[in-house]
Amino acid sequence: MDWKHLLYEEKGAVGIVTIHRPEKLNAINRETFLELRALFGQIAEHEPVRAVILTGSGERAFVAGADIEELATLSPVEARALSALGQSVMEGIARCPKPVIAAVNGWALGGGLELALCCHFRIASAKARLGLPEVSLGLIPGYAGTQRLPRLVGPGMALQMVTTGDPIDAAEALRCGLVNRVVEPEALLEACEQIAGRIAARGPLAVRFALEAVARGLDGTLEGGSWLEQALFGLLWTTEDMREGTRAFLEKDKAGPKFQGR
Repeated sequence: MDWKHLLYEEKGAVGIVTIHRPEKLNAINRETFLELRALFGQIAEHEPVRAVILTGSGERAFVAGADIEELATLSPVEARALSALGQSVMEGIARCPKPVIAAVNGWALGGGLELALCCHFRIASAKARLGLPEVSLGLIPGYAGTQRLPRLVGPGMALQMVTTGDPIDAAEALRCGLVNRVVEPEALLEACEQIAGRIAARGPLAVRFALEAVARGLDGTLEGGSWLEQALFGLLWTTEDMREGTRAFLEKDKAGPKFQGR
């Protein structure tokens, strides 16, 4: 399928999604949300892909924010509908059964940071700048930034970023836990591909269940999350992948296990 605002390629078991609106610094609009929903829906069902990298086109921006020209034309009802659409799309990415790594290659502002926040983790270029500047427009984040950011960095740091609108650099993002790692710009995609490749080599059902256990556990209580972990742990004992993984370990198979996702 051809995409208007996205680029997509597969390198082995790794899918690479690129927001491609270079003339707008990859600013995200309604059409882009709809394309992201459709593409990630396909990726979720496409068995050969076992990990995903999400990045932005060019060297300047991951996603520089929402498309302000589009926002400025909206009525209050339309604005709420766009917020609901954006939140739904980002929740779909957050619930993707394959790990999604944000390769933050430049500015990640407003909706761009919110898009990075919904990924399972983030690797940043040393030149990246991350922020939620909506208050400078008389707005607040609309794509769950006020909810995801404090869960990741704590309420104090999140409130500083949301209420000042000031971006932080990659080093500060690493310090506060907003990103997992910072690399030089030219090494960013390779670093993400290496991590994605290691994930892709693991048992795909185990990875999928791990994502579910963490996500649902964080939504509830420790007791409820632990119960879910028990259930998923036991369920994996019914899989061929579990038997293949333990066989390779016990036999010291240098080639490693050959997981089939069954």
